Amino acid sequence: MEQATRIGYRVVGTIKGVKGSCSAGHKEGDQIELSGHHTGGLCGFLYHQVFPYIIMLQFGGGFPSEWGNPDVVELDCMDKKNAVTIELKRIKD
Repeated sequence: MEQATRIGYRVVGTIKGVKGSCSAGHKEGDQIELSGHHTGGLCGFLYHQVFPYIIMLQFGGGFPSEWGNPDVVELDCMDKKNAVTIELKRIKD
């Protein structure tokens, strides 16, 4: 099988916390490589929630530096009773 060529930057998601019990089994400390074409096994609900930010980071976008590090964003799962917090980080190899 031919290996796919990576487009843009790598994006790594790190699970920073789980409030309650994640039905997908994500645990604090898990690291997942993500892209517009690869969910990395991330729960579909959480992937849907963070997808626009993955694309932004993968293709060089970012928030204003006044808001903090433009290469990092922290987001929460839509399930507020069992919220998973994930940090997305652009990796510049």
